[in-house]
Amino acid sequence: MTTVDDVSRPSRVAAPDEAISAEELQLAARNHGIPLEALRYDVTPAGLHYLLIHYDIPDVDPDAYTLTVSGAVARPLRLDLAALRARPRVTRRVTLECAGNGRALLRPRPVSQPWLVEAVGNAEWAGTPLAPLLREAGLADDAVDVVFTGADHGVERGVEQDYQRALPVADALREEVLLAYEMNGAPLLPQHGAPLRLIVPGWYGMAHVKWLRDVHVATEPFDGYQNAVAYRLRADADDPGVPVTRIEPRALVRPPGFPDFMSRVRVLRPGPCTVDGRAWSGYGPVTSVEVTFDGGDSWVPASLDEPTGDGWGWRRWSVAWAAAPGRWVLGARATDASGRTQPVEQPWNRGGFANNLVQRVAVVVVPAE
Repeated sequence: MTTVDDVSRPSRVAAPDEAISAEELQLAARNHGIPLEALRYDVTPAGLHYLLIHYDIPDVDPDAYTLTVSGAVARPLRLDLAALRARPRVTRRVTLECAGNGRALLRPRPVSQPWLVEAVGNAEWAGTPLAPLLREAGLADDAVDVVFTGADHGVERGVEQDYQRALPVADALREEVLLAYEMNGAPLLPQHGAPLRLIVPGWYGMAHVKWLRDVHVATEPFDGYQNAVAYRLRADADDPGVPVTRIEPRALVRPPGFPDFMSRVRVLRPGPCTVDGRAWSGYGPVTSVEVTFDGGDSWVPASLDEPTGDGWGWRRWSVAWAAAPGRWVLGARATDASGRTQPVEQPWNRGGFANNLVQRVAVVVVPAE
């Protein structure tokens, strides 16, 4: 008898020098990162924002859509889009980053969506806060987790499932968590979770459930696949691991000059220039950024622009550079208010999660011909 196990294989780590597979390329064609030149925008245009779709984009009719609030609550709720839009409206500027950002740079390489460093974006999300809705429903005293179910359905590592993630009650009740129906002032696009998605500022993207259809309050810890199996930091296959939650600090360089088509190596003319980029963290405000021009042998402090929004979006940094002829490797590392900073050695784990290793941008400075 044929089962879902016949079409869904276990997770694995690539063999030494194993090339990216056709399956990984297929994922990379469906899911895209931000073009790094788009780091110039304070708010990432929707079409340039990173995108990860676990299964299919579901066909959800907004006119027939309802969100249910169920489980261990005194007053179960059912709301259509009009009812959600009638509730208090909040707009938040929030940086989203995929938990697997940087995975393809790890050695050995975990086999999955082959992100480099571009799985990020900074958008303005509008919607209604989740916490008042939960309080209105009346959480049971013994509530432990709040489980969010999307309309997307698929198979992952042999497990057939709707996409589901949970937050501990205390995190679900944070006032900044949103039920979002707009992105950058327009209704959500299908690929970004229309007609409703969850926004959890400070957490990696797997927590921001798209195509949200049910909010279920549970009295036991949620042991669904995406919480208990998928998004965990493991040393090896037998390690139960620890959950992936908040975004580790990261700074990205907006590549200067112009690129070679294939290699993306940058070409720059000699002379003074401003090198800039963006920095963010889910653990606290970014407090400093250091920049290297020589692959990490030396570092100089960058200037930070004033924060924008309410502190959940990225922050621009910049530094002056007198570009001399030669080959250079640029990078930047962020430190946040919690004391966390980016590593210069890879923080390896089996799933390839939370890899905030310092970016390397190859630059060749050549005089104009």
